[in-house]
Amino acid sequence: MSLETLWFCIIVLFWLGYLFLEGFDFGVGMLLPVLGRDDTERRVMINTIGPVWDGNEVWLIVAAGAMFAAFPDWYASLFSGAYLPLLLVLLALIGRGVAFEYRGKVDSPRWRRNWDRVIVLGSWLPPLGVGLLITTTVLGLPLDEHGNRIGSAFAAVRWDTLLGALAVVGFSLVHGAAFLALKTGGELRDRARLLAIRVLPVALVPLVVLLLIVQFREGALWTVLPLAVAVGAAVVAWRKLVADRDGQAFAALGVTIAAAVVTLFGALYPDVLPSTADPANSLTVAGAASSHYALQVITWVAAFGAPAVLVYQGWTYWVFRKRISTAQIPPVHTP
Repeated sequence: MSLETLWFCIIVLFWLGYLFLEGFDFGVGMLLPVLGRDDTERRVMINTIGPVWDGNEVWLIVAAGAMFAAFPDWYASLFSGAYLPLLLVLLALIGRGVAFEYRGKVDSPRWRRNWDRVIVLGSWLPPLGVGLLITTTVLGLPLDEHGNRIGSAFAAVRWDTLLGALAVVGFSLVHGAAFLALKTGGELRDRARLLAIRVLPVALVPLVVLLLIVQFREGALWTVLPLAVAVGAAVVAWRKLVADRDGQAFAALGVTIAAAVVTLFGALYPDVLPSTADPANSLTVAGAASSHYALQVITWVAAFGAPAVLVYQGWTYWVFRKRISTAQIPPVHTP
């Protein structure tokens, strides 16, 4: 395997890590006003992701940084071509992070409600933007021979890329509900599980439709297999939720998004950003890559850095693995 192909696979793995970890992360924020009937329950929900949400966001930075280092042309064309959606994502992530930190600084219901609104908005916008961004890189942008976008700043906003945005939002919603069923106790856990059972068959429809569209347009014969795995794992997740197997349902949803990512990027390869204006202008793995020496350097850096990050993040999840209930939430204490 060439270094160019290796780094394409590594970047796909980074995007998978982001979608899986931030999927339930965003889902919890999206469901804050739906499942949290009072402030204590909302605090329980926030505490389930409190130790990990900022670490989950690192995967987005790593994915973008790896694209910049390994495929600078891909990074430049995609991120400039979808500049406005990406800007909204970054602003929403900033507001969401501030809301987590400031929500408990003042003992005022109005203060907390306002910051809760920021958390909810900051949890809906990023999956929409990230879904649109990933679907754009798979289905393409109108590019000229220099890799520059042709047309308006909204060239990335089309019906098929919006379908991708809905696909990531739908997955995040179900993944968040399954995570809350796994991590909480009492009535909150029961409501989260029931919600996941009810919305899964509807919320994952955009993802399945997107995978079918990509398969019919760009897919190879072998990508039928991960597509079938994605659909099958979604069915298994629903059945496990019905059977009250929270951990197995959560794992099955992880298989769903993993197989979906393999399908999308498998159909994309050997391109990294197709041109919808002229296929000759498409960016390829070989053509958009950095020099061989640069790829060697970042490979050595990743070989030492990536395991350390994975071990540390895995240890964090292990430490905070237990369920949380309203009985464990102390009274409000502010400075």
